[in-house]
Amino acid sequence: MKEKLLIAYGCYILVMSLVTLILYMADKSKAKKNKWRIRESTLLGLGFLGGALGGLAGMELFRHKTKHWYFWAVNILGLALHIALLVLIILK
Repeated sequence: MKEKLLIAYGCYILVMSLVTLILYMADKSKAKKNKWRIRESTLLGLGFLGGALGGLAGMELFRHKTKHWYFWAVNILGLALHIALLVLIILK
């Protein structure tokens, strides 16, 4: 049972991170073209709800939102939250 939960959780984190990374890339592209942008609340929410790895990678890879301290804070807090959940799953 624990193995299935770990696999499901890992897949969730992978999908959320990939979606978040793609949205950071899309938002950076739109910013360069002066087009309609993805809401900051969407990027922050995805980062906190499981996409923190993708959010942090997107910030670094695309040099996007790196000057906003709250993007760093939310993604790092999201990462810490999901590491803690992973530890709880493993220890339970």
